[in-house]
Amino acid sequence: GAIRTDFILSAEIVVITLGTVASATLAQRVTVLVGIALLMTVGVYGLVAGIVKLDDLGLRLQRSASALLRKVGMGLLHTAPKLMKTLSVVGTAAMFMVGGGIMLHGWPALGHAVEAYAGTLGGFAGGLLNAAAGAGLGVIAGAIVLAVVSGVQRLRR
Repeated sequence: GAIRTDFILSAEIVVITLGTVASATLAQRVTVLVGIALLMTVGVYGLVAGIVKLDDLGLRLQRSASALLRKVGMGLLHTAPKLMKTLSVVGTAAMFMVGGGIMLHGWPALGHAVEAYAGTLGGFAGGLLNAAAGAGLGVIAGAIVLAVVSGVQRLRR
């Protein structure tokens, strides 16, 4: 699940990046994309790999001669599954919010309407409305894609 979520978020980041440098030269676009790819691979996925390996570290520390290290290891073994579940939920929410936000920008009339209404609210409430609109649109799009994929799978059986 984490790999699928990371893949989708990576695709969304590429779309955002390309949208940001759309008017740049081809060389500049390639340079920016390569830079973002390196940053994401080393930074974010390096961190994700470390989090995935927390339980291995906990198991290794649990086998230590030191009582303190064994307690730290037990704590990691106890905490790692909860952390992974939390990151899974947060990652899925982020995927819907970012994907829905991209769709809002790609649908100018709806995007401008949401931004205009959010502007009347201002500050935190306006930002929250923008995020909720993106998340809502992302959930709707996700439900449609899920329905289509499920339908195609049923037909193939």
